Amino acid sequence: MQRRMLSAVLQGLVVAVLATTFSGELDGQSRIAATDDPVRVLVNRLDLERYKATIKGLTQFGDRLQGTERNRKAIDWIDAQLRSYGCAIERLKYVYNPPPPAQTQQAPSAPPNPVIASGEMRSGVGGSRLRGVALPTIPNTDLNAQTDPALRALNSGPTTPGPREEVYCTKVGATRPDEMYIVGAHMDGRGFGEAADDDGSGTALVMELARVFSGPDVQTERTIRFALWNNEEGGLLGAAAYVEQRADQQGKENPPGSRKYPEPRWLGMIQYDMMLWDHGMVRADGSVSREQRPEADVNIEFQTTAKLADQAMKLAFFFRDANEKYATDYPAAVGHHMSSTDSTPFMNLVPAISLRENERGMQIGASWNPQYHQATDRYTAYSDKDFRLGLNAAQTTLGAVAQLTGATVKK
Repeated sequence: MQRRMLSAVLQGLVVAVLATTFSGELDGQSRIAATDDPVRVLVNRLDLERYKATIKGLTQFGDRLQGTERNRKAIDWIDAQLRSYGCAIERLKYVYNPPPPAQTQQAPSAPPNPVIASGEMRSGVGGSRLRGVALPTIPNTDLNAQTDPALRALNSGPTTPGPREEVYCTKVGATRPDEMYIVGAHMDGRGFGEAADDDGSGTALVMELARVFSGPDVQTERTIRFALWNNEEGGLLGAAAYVEQRADQQGKENPPGSRKYPEPRWLGMIQYDMMLWDHGMVRADGSVSREQRPEADVNIEFQTTAKLADQAMKLAFFFRDANEKYATDYPAAVGHHMSSTDSTPFMNLVPAISLRENERGMQIGASWNPQYHQATDRYTAYSDKDFRLGLNAAQTTLGAVAQLTGATVKK
């Protein structure tokens, strides 16, 4: 009996030693792979302070409401920043002449009718479920709700109908320039704040990706387009204008034989909209935690009703896998209720996903973010933990898109 026990102990020790040795070899191989992995090299070029600085730069233009002078100045600023990265700039132009507001009446005895305005979701609408105590989610339309007099003055300029512009820039693929992934976010906001989260956080993310991919030592096989949509808050109009003007141009070489494709064939569309706030649901007393909840994550969503839902789902899970490998702090979760953002006009033409701070229907639609479309959506409302959530979405995206486009770094 004693010999059998001793033999078992010795066998256990041998197994433990072998396991430790094998684990050490794997760790060593992982460290070597990390230095040789061009994707990780690129992901490491993302920086929290740079991301914050880009969001801060956008807030100098207030809420960037479409059709205003502050919106046009913000477009020029984005243009200049992208040019400084070496990214090839273009602008898409369209005209927005909104119809006059409809004059409708509602019977006094009828319950309040949830408002779906400007492509945005309201509590109890489109799949959202009220949990806890709902906070107001109707967009703030009272300029005086902004308590900062300087910001109130900046946001006081009117919106007018007429011509609109939006900026995009392109990293042309070296070997497959006719195939393209589109990465986008909307740069306009509303609510008379600074639109720091909605959607300065997404705009800054796309700009940071453009900066990294535009590095002189970075090469991709496929093309990447970085788009900063306008008029999302007016009904996804900037993205819709892009689809209307350019969808039919996909894959057409111009001039023939040049290997130049003004609109490469779309392989996937990835959208970013509100990236900072995952603090949990509203408490019974109406308060919200000032800290990220322990379960905070990056939400990657596709839409099950889209014609290309299966392909979009595969793209979403590819991004989740990239999160596991390249994101430093927050995990990712895949959901199936992508809606009310600029990926919607694309979703029946190309696999499309969106990345967010919360689930669109279950959480944002149930008022989990008290800054949503409010005068309080300001840079100072967020902590480094909040900004890091957005940075993790950037790491996730860079890891995924670099793989999809065959990115390499010249040595």
